[in-house]
Amino acid sequence: MASLIVTNGKQEGSYYPLGRRTNVIGRDEALPIQILDNMVSRKHVQIRFDQATSRYFAYDMKSRNGVYINNHRIEGEEALQDGDIITAGMTSILFLDKDFKDRDSALLHYKKVGERMRVTAYDPREFEQGPIGPGETGHPLPSR
Repeated sequence: MASLIVTNGKQEGSYYPLGRRTNVIGRDEALPIQILDNMVSRKHVQIRFDQATSRYFAYDMKSRNGVYINNHRIEGEEALQDGDIITAGMTSILFLDKDFKDRDSALLHYKKVGERMRVTAYDPREFEQGPIGPGETGHPLPSR
């Protein structure tokens, strides 16, 4: 089974196991996955499990601001893959092609994945001229 984790916004850290059913995400309070974001339509995106292919699909339900998967606006329905980021309004939702026993397990997995994906900042001049000390920028400082 698959699951969703909200990765930003008011509901950051919310975890939703999907099961093998159709789920609708939107602002409507009657929905099982309600997103509190004014840029999200009442019924924004549908996540559907296809038994024939054992895959999940995202479908834009004619939302005003569109549905994006990995920063690409979808038209109609698109297959989801593990690690896809679904964006509805200003909210990002991580699709995971696995289920977890509880919210804490899901968030621990998300944290580990996030650490592996984080870019380490470095100063490329270190490789050219050795480590740069505190206050050394490689540029001449203006005299005082």
